[in-house]
Amino acid sequence: MTGRKLRLLIVEDQIDLAENLFEFLGEARYNLDFSPDGLTALHLLATQSYDVIVLDLMLPGVNGLEICRRIRSDLKCDTPVILTTALGSLADKEKGFSCGADDYLVKPFELRELQLRIEVLYRRHALKSSNLQAGSLSFDPGTLTARLRGKQVELAGTPARIFELLIRAYPNFLSHGALHEAIWGADCRETDGHSLRTHIYTLRKTLQTAFGVSLIKTVHGRGYRLEAVNHNKDRQ
Repeated sequence: MTGRKLRLLIVEDQIDLAENLFEFLGEARYNLDFSPDGLTALHLLATQSYDVIVLDLMLPGVNGLEICRRIRSDLKCDTPVILTTALGSLADKEKGFSCGADDYLVKPFELRELQLRIEVLYRRHALKSSNLQAGSLSFDPGTLTARLRGKQVELAGTPARIFELLIRAYPNFLSHGALHEAIWGADCRETDGHSLRTHIYTLRKTLQTAFGVSLIKTVHGRGYRLEAVNHNKDRQ
């Protein structure tokens, strides 16, 4: 197991079960986020990174199968997904795996079994290449290293978090609000945007020094996006 705390997203509309999961998994040294429905989960996944997602199948509004499909197709997110549900037939399991789930756990289940499955999926996923790619630009969230045209730079702190959010969102932009909430949380009282602009400036300066291009473009009045550099694109 890794020395750091794993980040888990628990998507579950049964509050009693969610509380049990938080109590058990919280004691097992995980950092936990919670969503009572799929759309909230999609928002969290668009702005945060997780090691494993525990996704209930029977959710209000959009069900877990559709959420899993969107995680894979819309967000291009390959984070391991464990579907949890009372539906235990082979046909139900086939639907779950076909939508992109990595594991399927039938309710009721032992909390320790869920923990074991989480750890197995994390180890399996960690063995794969963790690099995020945008054109010829890549970023390894494990080492916080960005690479471009044979050069590399190790990022740190909030600028590293901003860079990871932007490369995960590529080619889309992220709004000021989405970045602010992902970094400082929805309840943060800082609303003037000064700190975000300062960290963007620091990130641009670091990338410019390392690669000769700043890569971070302003979407005026809206937010920021990553401008990837292709292999055949001239240096600007």
